[in-house]
Amino acid sequence: MRVLLAGATGAIGTPLTRALLESGHEVVALTRRRGGAPPGTVELVGDALDRDGLLATVRGLAADAVIHQLTALKKAPLRHRDLAPTNRLRIEGTANLLAAARALGARRFLTQSNLYGYGYGNLGEHVHTEKDPFGQGGYGRFDQHIAAMRSTEQQAFTADGIDGIALRYGAFYGARGDHLIEMLKQGKLPVLPGGPTSFIHVEDAAAATVAALEHGRGGEAYNIVDDEPAPWRDLFRTAAAHLGAPPPKSLPGWILRPSPLLYAVMTGSYRLSNAKAKAELGWTPARPTYREGISAIRV
Repeated sequence: MRVLLAGATGAIGTPLTRALLESGHEVVALTRRRGGAPPGTVELVGDALDRDGLLATVRGLAADAVIHQLTALKKAPLRHRDLAPTNRLRIEGTANLLAAARALGARRFLTQSNLYGYGYGNLGEHVHTEKDPFGQGGYGRFDQHIAAMRSTEQQAFTADGIDGIALRYGAFYGARGDHLIEMLKQGKLPVLPGGPTSFIHVEDAAAATVAALEHGRGGEAYNIVDDEPAPWRDLFRTAAAHLGAPPPKSLPGWILRPSPLLYAVMTGSYRLSNAKAKAELGWTPARPTYREGISAIRV
């Protein structure tokens, strides 16, 4: 397929670009600056938040699919306002990219969602499937982020003439230049008590996205997570040992209460099932747990 990829240089976009090319697809990389597209792609300069400019950019072009992988996160968000630009990309950016998809004649649209659309905080021992409520409020200031994920999914699902697919990724790790890894190396990343989180290595997330492009059903969401939810502290301790870094110091969870967003992410409980993605996409994670994923990180 000829695929317009928005977010080709991000944490997922980088391995996704490589995976798409290796699978024989042509990648048109949307970038806001000239010369910013990855090697092997066709560069298209435009801004997903500039609707008129974006439509002018794609005029006369054609593509089979559009993939929305845009976020505005250079590092882990600490405050609610840190997610505001990403929320805008999920709401306005999705609408504009869908308009571009129609102009391009694309029949498939994949959008990035994630596990926190099921809620924030301690979600208990229930293992969430795609049949569970998603995008519902009741979490106070967190509702703005949940609403943005609901928006991008619903826009994709209801787009006329386009098969819209949502990928509910687990917590990412394994990206090149991950600042959390750098903090671990420097002994600056503590561990806190918390429940299990469903993780996904960025390479596995990329492979699942290609599988969804090729085999996913329109109007469907897929949990893209590995096989074993685990606490962040286990991932950090394993990573530190693999990197030869000092063991992370243990701190009480209350120390993060001044940063409610980070507190909810690091101390909450988020268990997701990947059974649907395995059954329908023909995908399985090459790194079934964080242990295999951490061991693949180059020291």
